[in-house]
Order: sequence, then C-alpha cells, then structure tokens
Amino acid sequence: MLTDIAALLACPECGDELRPHDRALRCGTGHSFDIARQGYVGLLTGASTKMTGDTADMLDARAAFQGAGHFAPIAAAIARAFDSRAPADGRPHAPAPTGDARTASDAVLEIGAGTGYYLAELLDAHPDALGIAVDVAKPAARRAARAHPRAASVLADAWRGLPLRADAVTGVLSVFAPRNPAEVARVLAPGGRFVVVTPTVGHLGELIGPLGMVSVDPDKDRRLADSLAGTFTRAEHTLVEFLMKLSRADVTNVVAMGPSAFHGTPADDPRIAALPEFTEVTASVTVSTYLASS
Repeated sequence: MLTDIAALLACPECGDELRPHDRALRCGTGHSFDIARQGYVGLLTGASTKMTGDTADMLDARAAFQGAGHFAPIAAAIARAFDSRAPADGRPHAPAPTGDARTASDAVLEIGAGTGYYLAELLDAHPDALGIAVDVAKPAARRAARAHPRAASVLADAWRGLPLRADAVTGVLSVFAPRNPAEVARVLAPGGRFVVVTPTVGHLGELIGPLGMVSVDPDKDRRLADSLAGTFTRAEHTLVEFLMKLSRADVTNVVAMGPSAFHGTPADDPRIAALPEFTEVTASVTVSTYLASS
C-alpha cells in the first residue's frame, strides 16, 4: 500500500518527493527510509519526540472496544462528514503530484490514527479512496498497517511537520488526537475538509466520577475553535450522543485505552468489579468540519 501513496509523501529531511525502492522509500537526494516488516514506514527523524504515544496495551484495549462496535455511530458520523465534501461531479480530486507514481483520486489522512479503526471505517464507506494513517507510536503504526487494504501507515510526529507534500490529500481526520493546524492547512488540497472529533463533558460521564477517570475540559470546544481560527472556517458542527450498554470487560477496556491509563487509573480497579454486570454509559462527541480559510 505504501507504494500506492508514495507520491503523496515528502522526505522529512529535505521535503523532496519519495519513490519506492526495494523495501524502502527514497528521495532524489539520497535519503532512504526502510519499510518495516510489519508494513509501515518510519519517517520520524531527529531527536526523540516529546509526544507521548499510546502503548501496545492501550491499543489492545482500544481495538477490543472498537471491535465490539460501541463507537460505530461515531464512525458513521465521520463518514457522513466526508460525504458532504464532494463537489458536483461526486468525486473530489487531489492535485496530481509530480512523478509517475499512482495518484489518489481521493486520499484521506488520519492524524493520531491509533488502531486505524476510524480510517478503515471511512475507507469502507468510500470505495475509491486511499488512506494514510500517521501516528507517533510504533505499536500504533504496526496496527494501522493492517487496518485496511487501502490504508498506508506512517510513523511520524505531526508537530514536527507532516511528511506529506503540499495539497496532497482531499481530507484530514483527527479523532481524540492532537493536531497541527498549520501543517493540516499545508497538506490539504483546495476544497478539502478537516474533520475533528472531540469528546464533550458528557462523554463517559457515568464512569468518570465513580472510577476517577480523567475528565473532559469543559472549555475544550472553544479552545479547538480558537486554535483553528484564521486558518480554517467551521462549516459544520454536529453533536453525536448515544447510550452504550457496557459489560465490566468493556468498562475495563475504556479505562485502559484512554488518557486515564497514563494517570494511575488501573484497568483492574476493584471499583469496576463492583459495577453491575452491564452499565449504561453515554458516548458524547462533537464532529466538526472545517474548511481552509481563503
């Protein structure tokens, strides 16, 4: 899959285009990046990143929770948000990069892709699209490499700069993940959309207090809008809220897959064992669609 999207990538050292070469991607000035046996390419260069990526255990828990379908309504809302970006001919087109590699008619980048679940669901809803999953954690890059046949996985730090060419993709997705607005604007083609999913204060509300989980900043939505102001204009803003019937195992995965795993909330917390066999828990997020400001 990496060979299919190589023309959209850029060398993180010099910005030159990358081309497939044996089991690597190589730029014209000689920088070369091996494709790992797990299927991802590492474009993380320089000093160690300051970003904290998800651990393998967190990703295992997240994959189990997502695989059970609990967040399927969020994935469906994301697919609808990208549906609305198509122009009159029904298919968005990214500008063709130079070189003779295949050009995607519709390429979507997910920043902080984690397991690749949302990108995979989006690609299922868009049969002609290609996907690029970017994450700073190697365990995530490994998982995303096998998330979908049309998804390529790239290990990179979005805050250092996305290793993509200008105007390379028609859509960018960020779900519960940090984002770099300037870099998103650079790689997003004219007419493309930036879809951001953030939790509301009600998200997992029935569990946060009883289990001491990390709560959502009530000012999160305003801070998101402020961070994108001047670079993007918000075109759509949708609340997606629904009840989930979670078993104790599901609750354990929710605790283990998110930021609470970094803040001392153990997955084997006895408070989880004290819960009923099934607990109704609210999922509450906003799906915001942004357009590049003219």
